[in-house]
Amino acid sequence: MEAAFFDLDKTVLAQSSMMAFAPAFFRAGLLRRRNLLQGAATQLVYVRWGAGPHRVARVQKSVLSLTCGWDQAEVRRLVGAGLGDAIDPITHAEAVALIAEHRAAGRRIVLVSAAPEELAEPIGARLRVDTVIASRAVLDERGCYSGRLERYAYGPAKADLIRELARREGIDLDRSWAYSDSITDLPMLEAVGHPVAVNPDRRLRRIALLRGWEVARFELRPDPEPVAGNPQAPTEPAPVAEPASRRGLRRAPALALAVTGVLTAWWYRRRA
Repeated sequence: MEAAFFDLDKTVLAQSSMMAFAPAFFRAGLLRRRNLLQGAATQLVYVRWGAGPHRVARVQKSVLSLTCGWDQAEVRRLVGAGLGDAIDPITHAEAVALIAEHRAAGRRIVLVSAAPEELAEPIGARLRVDTVIASRAVLDERGCYSGRLERYAYGPAKADLIRELARREGIDLDRSWAYSDSITDLPMLEAVGHPVAVNPDRRLRRIALLRGWEVARFELRPDPEPVAGNPQAPTEPAPVAEPASRRGLRRAPALALAVTGVLTAWWYRRRA
């Protein structure tokens, strides 16, 4: 059996999956305006310079601290309720097409993400992937996040989890594919016979060119193809109505400039 392994953030999705659901968490009272500004600043850095190990470690620590005490069932409910509006506008059409192509070729589709299972699993179901490998939080006796992780699907751990799945499911990794944007996923890409660097950061791009790997460019179009959410839907995504959040996406450059301006003003005020 062959498989196709897809990273989620900045590969299948154009941005962080956590940030995609931040407005819903804010409306539910789980986040404050300050958290949104901090998240927007992190997202700008993430898009511009990529996700190096030290930067990801800082973000992970911050997110674990922020989400400590959140009720897991409430998070699942919020993600399920706003799934289409959150991810459809930021899903790369090329990724959806590749998933359909690999599925048609009989390959197993696996989503591999450092995002928590509560986000990655519903997204995987909407994309109609076969398996989701994601991070798993430790819950307290009330079913709330404890601020600790049972499993962190990041870096070399991604490759270990992929190999474990391959042994369990009889997947031939030498004949399988993997897609990612980040140097932190180098072990994942090295684990398969057909690695593809998607919108790679500088370090991954350099390695991909040196090794002769395929380098793909995914573009987020103004009117991206919608994601098929029905497991019984045909292979090609079916048209759906444009979600309201897509109109907000078209204002993303202005929002980014506004956030940058606010953060710059805050920084100068702090210095003063």
